[in-house]
Amino acid sequence: MHWKKITLVGVGLLGGSLGMALRRRRLARSVVGFVRRPASVTESEALGAVHLATLDLQQAVEGADLIVLCTPIAQMRSRVQQMLPWLKKGAVVTDVGSVKGSVVRELEARVAKAGAHFVGSHPMAGAEKMGVAAARADLFVGAVCVVTPTRKSDPAAVQQVERLWQAVGSRLLRLTAAAHDRFVSRSSHLPHIVAAQLARFILHPGHPKEQAMLCANGFRDTTRIAASSPEMWRDIALANRQNLSRSLDSFIAGLRQFDRALKRGDTHALTRFFAQAKERRAQWSSRAGSPSPE
Repeated sequence: MHWKKITLVGVGLLGGSLGMALRRRRLARSVVGFVRRPASVTESEALGAVHLATLDLQQAVEGADLIVLCTPIAQMRSRVQQMLPWLKKGAVVTDVGSVKGSVVRELEARVAKAGAHFVGSHPMAGAEKMGVAAARADLFVGAVCVVTPTRKSDPAAVQQVERLWQAVGSRLLRLTAAAHDRFVSRSSHLPHIVAAQLARFILHPGHPKEQAMLCANGFRDTTRIAASSPEMWRDIALANRQNLSRSLDSFIAGLRQFDRALKRGDTHALTRFFAQAKERRAQWSSRAGSPSPE
């Protein structure tokens, strides 16, 4: 599928990577990026993320066939409200947000009133590094992209969004927004909380300096995602707080069970704990192949 104009509202890691992929595969005649800083205009164009970067939202949005919101989820509602007057009739709007329930609720009806169509999506691809300088054209290759249509979704718009992500190499998965948020609270959001707490606890300044010196590969690999944007993850945690809270409760219950076995010196329970983890990860790895970072 080929588009005349695709607009990326936000040209950071995800927006920049999508723009690079669109350009490399020649999927759009024009890829335009809306950015907030003058320096980002030069950087986005120089790195080949877009054909044109602009600080003018109207210039970015007018005439676009497809608009992809690549901003933090807390900013999406206000940004969409600003761009409604310039939406082309029949245009398709999607996003890359890590939480879908609140995004779909806030945006679907607003976009529909402007004569356009909103369909939520979430490519399960990312990294702890931020900004267009970290973008790469193959970021979405092999990654799962969740598309979350509703009963009100226009079938042709859903098809456009799915074709977009397929065209840049993603594997598609359709879910309801509620199911998506429930699943990612465990598989994506919880690991970020765990990594952050490991970094906070183990690298606490009250510990002797030797503590940090003994942090090797296991610590580095386990806490890599703790280097992600604090503001972004604050917003994600709040937007999915009910699901995340339930996931935390279940996770903590598992740790307490392990702690009781440890205090009892229960070798069978401890062996079972580690064996289950090893077996389940091996099964997942054999099915998933090499997943993209998220």
